[in-house]
Amino acid sequence: MTEFKQKGRDSLKNGRIIKALSGFYYIQSEDGKIYQTKPRGIFRKRNESPLVGDEVKFSASAITEGTLEEISQRSNQLTRPTVANVDIGVIIMSLKDPDFSTSLLDRYLVSLEQHHIQPVIWITKTDLADEKEYEKVKVHADYYRKIGYEVILPERDKVLEQVEVEDLFGSMITKRLAVFLGQSGAGKSTLLNRLDANLQLKIGETSKSLGRGRHTTRHVELVPLLGGLIADTPGFSAIEFDDIAAADLAVCFPEIWETGRECRFKGCVHQNEPNCAVKTAVNKGTIAQHRYDHYLSILEEIQNRKPRYGKKRGS
Repeated sequence: MTEFKQKGRDSLKNGRIIKALSGFYYIQSEDGKIYQTKPRGIFRKRNESPLVGDEVKFSASAITEGTLEEISQRSNQLTRPTVANVDIGVIIMSLKDPDFSTSLLDRYLVSLEQHHIQPVIWITKTDLADEKEYEKVKVHADYYRKIGYEVILPERDKVLEQVEVEDLFGSMITKRLAVFLGQSGAGKSTLLNRLDANLQLKIGETSKSLGRGRHTTRHVELVPLLGGLIADTPGFSAIEFDDIAAADLAVCFPEIWETGRECRFKGCVHQNEPNCAVKTAVNKGTIAQHRYDHYLSILEEIQNRKPRYGKKRGS
């Protein structure tokens, strides 16, 4: 019996979930084929939900007749967008319409840092800004570079051509899963479609070979691009921090974490404690005031949140 089970396991295919829709999970196998599958009942009994991005094992008698059998351990998972095993998060921030917001940017950064996802900040719509507006955002961009973040800020009055965007992104995304984050109107779709003029069509329809036709429901889907996978998601700006402990928040602010090592008291959260190295650095200007203010705002949000119970894996 054990030998039979092992043979059955050896016959399973390896793949990654690239889309979840209407109870079906679409899995791209190692040879590039896409299979339509339904999950085994055991996942429901375990209170587990497969996620887009999951590396899985599955069986299939045909392209449209497959069963999702096993989910490999995840390196991370985001809840908004709902996707697992993300390598890089590209934060799309517009300079204008909507206006650049360090508060929103820092919330995106924390959401990536807590899951150990490499952030990249891409500032769009620079061609809409006047010189004063551009220089103000450039100061912010220089600060974020200083504390270790990759920031892409095109020149004012310049719209990047497709080849320029590909050069900037190519080495980052190859063989990696990237999520694009950004509020509605920030230029995320425009940027993606500049990378591939047919991308919008690819996202908007399901392969006819799967017999599913077109869908208007917005959903997370992984799209092959530049040798990697891109998760295109609806724009959003509401970000919650349900899984971060107050004592761990500073880790998501690199300069605050590093400076906090010098605090007099172990466990200092840089709020009301005396002899706090972080507050001293803010007063000296070595830590930006807006970063510290945003840290305190999120810290208070965490301290005042109500406990949540019964959260299932993948929810």
